[in-house]
Amino acid sequence: MACSRKSKQLHSHSRASNQTKPRKEESPKQKPRKAQMDLLPSSAGAYGGKATEAYRKALSSAASAAAYAVLARSMARELLPEELRAAVRWGASLLRARFGFGAKEWRTLVVRSQTGGGSGREENLLFDAARTYLSTRLDPRAMRRLGLTLCTARDEGGLRSWTKRLFLEPGDSTVDVFDGVEFTWTSVEKSNGGGGGKKCAGNGESGIGGDREFVLMLSFEAEHTDMAMERYVPFVMTSAEETRQRERSLRICLNEGRKWFSLKHHHPATFDTLAMDPTLKQSIVADLDLFANRRDHYRRIGKAWKRGYLLYGPPGTGKSSMVAAMANHLRYDIYDLDLSHVESTMLQWLLITMSDKSILVIEDIDCCCDAMSRAVDGKESKTPALIGDKDGGVSSDIMEVPPPRARNTEITLSGLLNFIDGLWSTSGEERIIVLTTNYKERLDPALLRPGRMDMHIYMGFCCWEAFKTLARNYFVVDDHPLFPEIQELLAAVQVTPAEVSEMLLRTNDPDVALRGLTEFLKEKKQEQSNMESTDEDKLQGKHQVK
Repeated sequence: MACSRKSKQLHSHSRASNQTKPRKEESPKQKPRKAQMDLLPSSAGAYGGKATEAYRKALSSAASAAAYAVLARSMARELLPEELRAAVRWGASLLRARFGFGAKEWRTLVVRSQTGGGSGREENLLFDAARTYLSTRLDPRAMRRLGLTLCTARDEGGLRSWTKRLFLEPGDSTVDVFDGVEFTWTSVEKSNGGGGGKKCAGNGESGIGGDREFVLMLSFEAEHTDMAMERYVPFVMTSAEETRQRERSLRICLNEGRKWFSLKHHHPATFDTLAMDPTLKQSIVADLDLFANRRDHYRRIGKAWKRGYLLYGPPGTGKSSMVAAMANHLRYDIYDLDLSHVESTMLQWLLITMSDKSILVIEDIDCCCDAMSRAVDGKESKTPALIGDKDGGVSSDIMEVPPPRARNTEITLSGLLNFIDGLWSTSGEERIIVLTTNYKERLDPALLRPGRMDMHIYMGFCCWEAFKTLARNYFVVDDHPLFPEIQELLAAVQVTPAEVSEMLLRTNDPDVALRGLTEFLKEKKQEQSNMESTDEDKLQGKHQVK
C-alpha cells in the first residue's frame, strides 16, 4: 500500500513538472497537418454565410410585402369609398398619436368669433368665413353628428326664402385636404369668464352666448405653417366670399336723382333657358367667365376691370332676358340707368355709388342723349342717334335743342363717353356695361369702338335651335311630328322668340300649342308674301310713271 501511494505521488509530480516545462517547437512532420486544418472552413465563416443568406431572404420578403402593400393601396383607392378611407386614415392617425409612432410637431391656430375685450370687441372675419366654408365641405353622410340651421327671410313681395347651413357641434372635428395637406378643424366650447356677452345671430352656431364662447381650432403639421398662413387661410376667405355671392339675393337698382333705389331681383332667365343660337350663347358665356377671372390680368396691363356689351336687334328678341341671364350667371347686381331722369352733373355721383361686381344697363340707348330721330318739317330726319356738342365730333347745326331743358344740363355724347370710358370709370372693379338698341346703325361710332363696347351681340329672329330651346322649356319635348314643318316655316318667316313664346303659352297641351304655332307661322308667311308683292307693284308703278 505504501509503495503504491509513493508511485502515485511520483506520477503526479512528474506530470506537473511536464506542464511547467516550455513547449517544444513543432516538428516538420506536424506542419503539413496544421496547414490542412487551416484550409478547413471555420465555424465563424459558416455562421457568416448563414447570416448573409438569412438577410437576403428577409430583404426579398420585405420587397414582396411592399409590392403587396402598394397593390392593396391602389385597390383600396378604386374599390373603397372615400368615407371609409377617411375613417381608416383617422384611425391610423389616432393610433400614431396614442402610441407615439412617428410623432410629428403640430401647430394649432385658435379662431375666435370676436377679438379684443370690453367695448373694443371686433368681429373676427375669419371665424364667419370658416363657418361658411366648412358648411360647404361637411358631408352629413360621413359624419355621425352635425348642426343644421335654416335662415328664413321675406322679400318685399312677401315670398319666403331660406338658406341651409351645416356646422360642427362642440367637440366634433373634420379634416379638410388642401393641395395634399390635411388641415383639421375642431369646434370647441369655452367659457369667456363671465356673463353679459352678446349673442351672435349667425347661421345657427352662436359665437358668444352668455358665458359660453364657441371657438374653431385649425391644426396642421408644423412643416406646413407657411402654406396654412399664406395659402390656405386666404383660400378659405375667398371660397366663403364666393359662397355668399352665390347664396345672396340679387338686386336690381333704379336711379332717381343722385340715389339708387334697390329691389330684390328674381328674374328666372339663365343661359340654359335663353332661346338663341347655341354657338353664340357659348361664346358669350366663355367671354363672361374669362372676364370674371382676369383680375390680375387687368392690373398687369393697367386697364380698368370692366367690359362693355352691345345688344342690338329687333324688339322682342330677348335683349332684357340676356341681361338677366348675365346677372344670374355671374351673380352680379343690376343697375338700370334711366338717362331721362339724369343731368350731366349726376352721372359721376351715380357711378361712384355703384357696388363692385355689378352690371350697368342703359336700355334703348338710341332713344337717349338726344338720340331720337327728329321730325323736321313733318319729315323724319335721319340724324345720328347720339348727338353731341362740338367736342363729341358731331356738328351742332344738324340738331334741334329741345326747349324744356337748358343746354348745359343735357347728357351729351361726350358726357356719356366720359361716364363709360373716362377717369371716373375706374372708381370700381369688376363691372359690366350693357347697352341695348333696336337700331345699331343710328349709334355714333365713337360709342361702339373696342374698349367701350367690346362685344357686339346680335339678338336676331327665332331660328330652329332657339325654337327647340323654347319647346324644351315649355313642354319638355325634344321631338314632335310637327317639328319638320315648323323648321321649314321658321326658315322662311321672320318671327321673334317673344312671338313664338306667346303662342306656346296659350295652352299646356303641346299638340294644341304646336298646331297653333304652325298656323301662326303660315299666316305670317302669307302676310310677308303679300307685302313683298305689294312692294313690287309699287316699284313697277314708279317705273311706269317715269
